[in-house]
Amino acid sequence: MNFFLEVIKADYLGDYRLCILFNNGEERIVDLQNSLNGEIFQPLKDKEYFKRYHIHFNTLEWENGADFAPEYLYEQGVRPYNTDSERLQTAAEV
Repeated sequence: MNFFLEVIKADYLGDYRLCILFNNGEERIVDLQNSLNGEIFQPLKDKEYFKRYHIHFNTLEWENGADFAPEYLYEQGVRPYNTDSERLQTAAEV
């Protein structure tokens, strides 16, 4: 099934990291520190400003109009470990 990714929920984790829930049911941890390039993203380098995101049109947006496409957030993110056994299994595969 093909559909457009949408941000359902986002929780601030610290620094420039967010835990994002997508409409496909997956959660990803996204670190945007290295993505804050360009004039529109300069205000987001202030962590207090960065924390003031909101979900608008199914993606993250800040009051200055800066936003990231849900597909970009998904691709940049990593899946969090759900259990200790999953963490051990992944470590054993490396």
